Amino acid sequence: MIKPTLQTLSVGLLVAFLGGCLSDSEAPIGLSPPDSAIASSCSDAFTAYQPSPVAAQETVLSNQKVIMSDGVAIALDVHLPSGEARALPTIVSITGYGKSGPVATLENDGLVSHGYALVIIDDRGTGNSEGDWASFDARSQADYPELLDWIVAQPWSNGVIGLTGTSYSAITSLFAASSQHPNVKAVFGIVPAGDTYRDNTFSGGQLNTAFTPAWLGLSTALSVAGTSELPQLGSHVLGAADFQLSTLADAALGGDVAYDGAFWRTRSPLEGVDKIRAPTFIVGGLDDLFQRGQPMLYERLARNVDSRLFIGPWAHTSAGKNLPSGRIPTLQNLRLQWMDHYLKGIPTGTECIPKVTQYYRGVDEYRAAARWPVPGLKAQRWYLGADETLALEPPSTDSGSRTYVQIPLTGLCTRSLNQWLGRGSFDAAPCTTNNQLDEAGPLTLEYTSQPFETAMTVNGPIQADVWIVTDSSEAMVSVAVSDVAPDGSSRGLSNGLLSATHRATDNSRSRYLDGQSIQPWHPFTREAVTEVARGEPMLLSVEVFPTSFVILPGHSLRVTLAPYDVPHAMPPVEGILNSLVGIVEVLSDRSHPTSIVLPVEPAFR
Repeated sequence: MIKPTLQTLSVGLLVAFLGGCLSDSEAPIGLSPPDSAIASSCSDAFTAYQPSPVAAQETVLSNQKVIMSDGVAIALDVHLPSGEARALPTIVSITGYGKSGPVATLENDGLVSHGYALVIIDDRGTGNSEGDWASFDARSQADYPELLDWIVAQPWSNGVIGLTGTSYSAITSLFAASSQHPNVKAVFGIVPAGDTYRDNTFSGGQLNTAFTPAWLGLSTALSVAGTSELPQLGSHVLGAADFQLSTLADAALGGDVAYDGAFWRTRSPLEGVDKIRAPTFIVGGLDDLFQRGQPMLYERLARNVDSRLFIGPWAHTSAGKNLPSGRIPTLQNLRLQWMDHYLKGIPTGTECIPKVTQYYRGVDEYRAAARWPVPGLKAQRWYLGADETLALEPPSTDSGSRTYVQIPLTGLCTRSLNQWLGRGSFDAAPCTTNNQLDEAGPLTLEYTSQPFETAMTVNGPIQADVWIVTDSSEAMVSVAVSDVAPDGSSRGLSNGLLSATHRATDNSRSRYLDGQSIQPWHPFTREAVTEVARGEPMLLSVEVFPTSFVILPGHSLRVTLAPYDVPHAMPPVEGILNSLVGIVEVLSDRSHPTSIVLPVEPAFR
């Protein structure tokens, strides 16, 4: 029986993965593969790749210093199998959390014992590296190919490089691969970000007040804890005060950082992912901090390189938990399978690993498909009625509405709380697995369908088209989609939010299905800010992040609208002042049909 063996780290988690051979049709993990050209070679697709270790001990070359082109010294540790005289394929991880201790354990996890050199690097301005940390800025990214040049010139490296990491180091792996360094042959990224503005930090134009300040503080604390050299210690503390505090202040006060632009594009892997030429795994979670961007990263990668996507039912720090025992190998084994194939040239059966593997809430199972978005999706629009219903029929009257007051109290007891704190420890907590208490509050508006007679499967991004009227100069709309069980409990599935002043949409960058917009793209620039039309109907197209679920017979679909998603998101100070205690009227009439569009899969076979 296969058991997960990966250690958990509070800043990010390794994930378990699965392999299997499937045709273009979707199939649940665990079923026999259908007939195909490679089915015969994949009859044992669910057996973990488990070669024997080649070394029991390792040697560490600690705190090596590499001088960058601007004179800054970057620190790294080299982990080698003891007694190995050959030059080895080298796996590289670039972290901002200190290259020694828990990070070394997390990123190593069997790699060295299986015949790899492992290099763990303190990113610029962190740990024992010199320079100033500025959260994946251009100068830090320029270090990565220079560091790879140094690595391939060392006697312990055979010149073949793989990149790996979790969370922070997954992001840096994608940036390093985007440099198109010719020696990079494979990437394995676990819970990376795609678009750092929209995925997390400013989704919907509102500052992520649950995660962002905590992450900046955590980055500083872990970096300082990993610093053993006094000059770097003082520099990192001063650098944190300079970059982190000023960036937070600028964001909160509505400065340039509060808008999408060069600052965020530089720090978003999606901006450079098309340049990657190395086979790449992307591992994500339905409740992960970067839920939105992970399938989009895969979608872009799959155009150019051999890629895989695995999404489980996890928050950021709980990835890999509760896997079906004996059928899904650990991430340790799958990463080794990927690296052994692409770095050592061993035929490990990577061709049997599904292109896309996703967990579906509702049926609580993994299913595989040939691509993302999955084939055969159909757009289905559901209308939010003034009588609290959710139905396929549009409103037939010329009037109908409901109202809420903009008070920042909603969202405290929901799935969103667990997701945006990044705390896997709340995965099973009653408050974060049942939105019922929050939905029943006086500040939220529930819209619930009749119980389903047949199952409905949804997979992909969801768009909520919300018509509102307000007398405030700013309005907030938070949208939650949930599955209501026969006992009344409400399991959150995904969320989205939008500030009314950011309602402008770039149709050329939005995603469409059956001629209907299913994933709106908002510019979130200062130039695109649109004044609220007080007292007049306004359409807010809200992006609800991609997910996968099944509404079973007897269950109902629910959409909940609220003014805030606390503590996840708050607008900059000016937005709070302009919206506080304002009244928002949600319209549900023939001319203003508030609705959501779902990407519905065909009946599962």
